[in-house]
Amino acid sequence: MSDSTVYSSDVAFTPAVKAIQARKGSRKAYARVEENGGWRTEVDGELATFLAAQTSMFLATASADGQPYIQHRGGPPGFIRILDSNTLAFADFSGNRQYITQGNLGENPKANIFLIDYAHRRRIKIWGEARVVEDDPELLQSLMPEGYKARPEQVIVFKISAWDTNCPQHIPQKFDAADVATALASRDARIAELEAALMTATGRLAD
Repeated sequence: MSDSTVYSSDVAFTPAVKAIQARKGSRKAYARVEENGGWRTEVDGELATFLAAQTSMFLATASADGQPYIQHRGGPPGFIRILDSNTLAFADFSGNRQYITQGNLGENPKANIFLIDYAHRRRIKIWGEARVVEDDPELLQSLMPEGYKARPEQVIVFKISAWDTNCPQHIPQKFDAADVATALASRDARIAELEAALMTATGRLAD
């Protein structure tokens, strides 16, 4: 947290934001959050459990002059690792080689991680600062998901300033194709089992 902030939520609730909240009637509610210390600033059990299940994330950065950019990153569950109570990291896989995120972080370390779980209609926002690590092969290897077919290029380390959850309002409920396939296979196996049992029972009655 910088010297200009009092509460952890000030990372997002700037004076301009608070002025709009006051004008539109939500400032009192958020002031109560501030009275309780603002948003959480460390990884706790809730965040750790959530991160362990995620296969997708969005990383927002901005250039020195404020031009925003959002990059998607994905991997197997748990690809976002917890280094300590304030630090996350993940292997940055080779992609289209535009390097917009890396360029932005080189001149403006402020970043935001946005995570959304469609199946359970939950989302978590994490504010902080990020940096790219290109010269630590041991760290890169330790963050590489076992058996995942991707080429790791570098590491992104994210230092948490604050994080918060969103309400589920307006989040459409969606399910991963792999989870749907597993559920359908289980259903089909059960149907086949019941059909076989029915045929056996019908055969016995015919005797």
